[in-house]
Amino acid sequence: MTAAPGRRSSTFTRLLRHGFTDASAAERLLDSPELVPLRDDPVLLDALGATADPDLALLGLVRLLEAQPNPGARQELLDTLISAKPLRDRLLGVLGASTALADHLTRHPDDWQALVMYESYDLHPGVEEFEAGLAQADDPVSLRVAYRRCLLSIAARDVCGTTGVAESAAELADLATATLRAALRIAEAAAPEDAGLCRLAVIAMGKCGGHELNYVSDVDVIFVGEAVEGADETKAVRAATRLASHMMRICSETTVEGSIWPVDANLRPEGRNGPLVRTLSSHLAYYQRWAKTWEFQALLKARPVAGDLELGEEYVAAVQPLVWKAAERENFVPDVQKMRRRVVENIPVAEVDRQLKLGPGGLRDVEFAVQLLQLVHGRTDTSLRSGTTLDALGALAAGGYVGRTDAAQLDEAYRFLRTMEHRIQLFRLRRTHLVPEEEAELRRIGRSLGLRTDPVAELIREWKRHATVVRRLHEKLFYRPLLDAVAQLASGEARLSAEAARERLVALGYADPASALRHLEALASGVTRKAAIQRTLLPVLLGWFADSADPDAGLLNFRKVSDALGKTPWYLRLLRDEGAAAQNLARVLSAGRLAPDLLMRAPEAVALLGDGDGGGLEPRSRPHLEQEILAAVRRADGSAQAVTAARGVRRRELFRTAAADIVGSYGTEEQPAEADQGALVDLVGGAVSDLTAATLAGTLRAVVREGWGDNLPTRFAIIGMGRFGGHELGYGSDADVLFVHEPRDGVDEREASQAANKVVSEMRRLLQIPSADPPLLIDADLRPEGKSGPLVRTLTSYEAYYRRWALTWESHALLRAEPVAGDEDLGRRFIELVDPLRYPAGGLGDEAVREIRRLKARMESERLPRGADPKLHAKLGPGGLSDVEWTVQLTQLRHGADEPGLRTTRTREALAAARTAGLITDEDAEILDEAWVLATRVRNAVMLVRGRAGDTFPSEPRELAAVGRYLGYGPGHVGDMLDAYRRTARRARAVVEELFYGAAER
Repeated sequence: MTAAPGRRSSTFTRLLRHGFTDASAAERLLDSPELVPLRDDPVLLDALGATADPDLALLGLVRLLEAQPNPGARQELLDTLISAKPLRDRLLGVLGASTALADHLTRHPDDWQALVMYESYDLHPGVEEFEAGLAQADDPVSLRVAYRRCLLSIAARDVCGTTGVAESAAELADLATATLRAALRIAEAAAPEDAGLCRLAVIAMGKCGGHELNYVSDVDVIFVGEAVEGADETKAVRAATRLASHMMRICSETTVEGSIWPVDANLRPEGRNGPLVRTLSSHLAYYQRWAKTWEFQALLKARPVAGDLELGEEYVAAVQPLVWKAAERENFVPDVQKMRRRVVENIPVAEVDRQLKLGPGGLRDVEFAVQLLQLVHGRTDTSLRSGTTLDALGALAAGGYVGRTDAAQLDEAYRFLRTMEHRIQLFRLRRTHLVPEEEAELRRIGRSLGLRTDPVAELIREWKRHATVVRRLHEKLFYRPLLDAVAQLASGEARLSAEAARERLVALGYADPASALRHLEALASGVTRKAAIQRTLLPVLLGWFADSADPDAGLLNFRKVSDALGKTPWYLRLLRDEGAAAQNLARVLSAGRLAPDLLMRAPEAVALLGDGDGGGLEPRSRPHLEQEILAAVRRADGSAQAVTAARGVRRRELFRTAAADIVGSYGTEEQPAEADQGALVDLVGGAVSDLTAATLAGTLRAVVREGWGDNLPTRFAIIGMGRFGGHELGYGSDADVLFVHEPRDGVDEREASQAANKVVSEMRRLLQIPSADPPLLIDADLRPEGKSGPLVRTLTSYEAYYRRWALTWESHALLRAEPVAGDEDLGRRFIELVDPLRYPAGGLGDEAVREIRRLKARMESERLPRGADPKLHAKLGPGGLSDVEWTVQLTQLRHGADEPGLRTTRTREALAAARTAGLITDEDAEILDEAWVLATRVRNAVMLVRGRAGDTFPSEPRELAAVGRYLGYGPGHVGDMLDAYRRTARRARAVVEELFYGAAER
């Protein structure tokens, strides 16, 4: 039938106004014979317009009418649809929200009758009602049909708003319980002999156990089996296993009516590798000896649902005491941190932004935080022992463990996100937690949530708003109440007790919770603006401290810095307004002793952490450093004041470098840890070497000005040696140098020598004067004749000595010689003098090579500290720094004259040049470079952690763990770190044996 143009236009407009997106198709469906009696009925159009997807609802209604077996049945449906509003809302609501349930109604056209009832018991059915609905099912196919019929009624009440998301989730869990019981009944009927041998209990876990199931979700279970009296236990467990397996297949397998849901028993002891059914005693033996923290967290939701309920209750009663002791386990904090990170790490990158469950600000964040608080505080407060997330959250708020406002916001966000999840899954009855990308699907979800003005934009806005709330409160939930326990709050506001706060600090890894609480009280108590800002900052800072190896030290250091800077207007404002500054500070204060010690001597250096783009931690160039230090020297009154200023700059810049190193090693929320470990080594080595050179330049200028004005009677240069010359200084390295001078025209050589020696003596004294700044030790032992030789020589004296007396080890040492301060021309001429010694024409003779090998072997046997484990000694052990450097330097001595690329003082550059020249294979070069970088990182880590230099891994557990965190190993992985070091060093030593000690010429 064709409508008049005007009428068509009017209907078309009405359809659009009622939310139809394809009005032309809707007009054709309304003209179908099945809907002729209702074509102009405004009640039908209004009801369709109230659904999530009017187009889908209309199409589903036409399909349902077409599927009716005869005209009488079709008329009965139409009459009821118009006269009974409850049915109309429920039926059209389901058809507009779920194509899967529309398909079910089409296959089973009488099932719409399940939506007619509107009695009080029909509004909130439980397990008993669902069991009645499944009672006639006697095979997998009929069970699926009956299950969908029950599901239809749950979905109808859900989409119409008769029940909220928590009630719908509870009903879904009750339906799952009834379904498991029906499936077990069918399995037992198929194997009565097995059923007669055993008692089998089905324990629901996860969301089913927690009474908060999704529409489509794996139903997690654990099976407990026992023999009936007089039966053999082994045979009984086998019988129980057959029944459990059959029950799982009944629910999971695909039939002509599809499947119900997978039954997942992987939460059982040993997971999929363990037996499907265990006795109660076997379960307990496993949990008492082998279980991990996450397994106890999973048992929070354990609930007997099917089979022998008495046995199920015995199981729950037996495991519950173990659950509430989980927070006392030795590795509780590392396990917690590991689980927390694993959640996001396992999400495919392309899905992170669409993940409702596992993504940042998702459902898992809420559940995880609530469960952690339950594990910590549920030991002593039984009111918290609920398996249902929202009930547990309410109990946490009532007990003062979570702020009421925070709990209310989290409750609202969780309900919204769960409702979104339900609507997404309901559409096709498929298991998914991804927000769709198609606009039509987003529009349907938005309308189903009551967002009608601009459904897509409103949905995205609300989703992101709630996710942001969850992400913010995920951290705050755990840490903020610690402050409320000690701060002055409004009267009547619930707070953590001192004991509860102590328990939470212990759970976070704080070794001295009493001291931690005192620090929190000192920082956050009071009504001042400063205390208010601290109360805002500390919840997040406490989490960052807890993510380190020594949270106690982090909090103590933060209190010290805050006490020192508390009256400065910019300090707390910097931390509050720049997230990078606060997190950088937390990392620096809890990573070890060196950086906090440097900071405490001049707390204003906190400002370096505040540049949000990281530029504040970028090491400054040598010219920039020299310019600042020399300017400070010019302004100073006397050499002592000048060198004090220079040492102050050095201390500040050492802090900048250490902070950059720590932040780069740990990473932040905005910037992941630096993947290139070599880049961090080069950063530290270059920055500390440049800083040392600038400090020496400033000290030299100060000493000369104090004693001789602007004209020292002799030209004077400082030559960097060892790691200093190689731009590879560590935080605790001495400055290895040579001093060279050259009398000016007309100056007596003796006078010049006295002046040069006085300069050196005064420089060493001033740089070592005890003060708040770290000393800079000058080591000139690599000079000709070693400690027995003169401290300073003229260039002519060096030339005479090297021409006549130079030993192989001195040529070797000169490979690292580079001018670092003083007269540039004199320094250049010194390098021209020593180049033929360190890069000898024709390379080294065989005797010289043997001499170098003998020196190396003697050093290995004589210099390694007594009692040290050679395999873990980063400097002198096999595959350590010495092995790699001597191998590279032997190559330089042999081939430097012919290969210009080898003429460098830097180990990694020389190694790369040897590789390019074909003197070392690519594989060997990579092995040596990796070992050298790792050994250098270990030495830097030890200095950062302990505050003093060391070449071996610390023995104290917290210090060793801190070294591990710096090197990228999470909590509980110290053994992996040591194994990795041994493995890397072992591979490097094999290369050294071939290249350095081997007979083959390279």
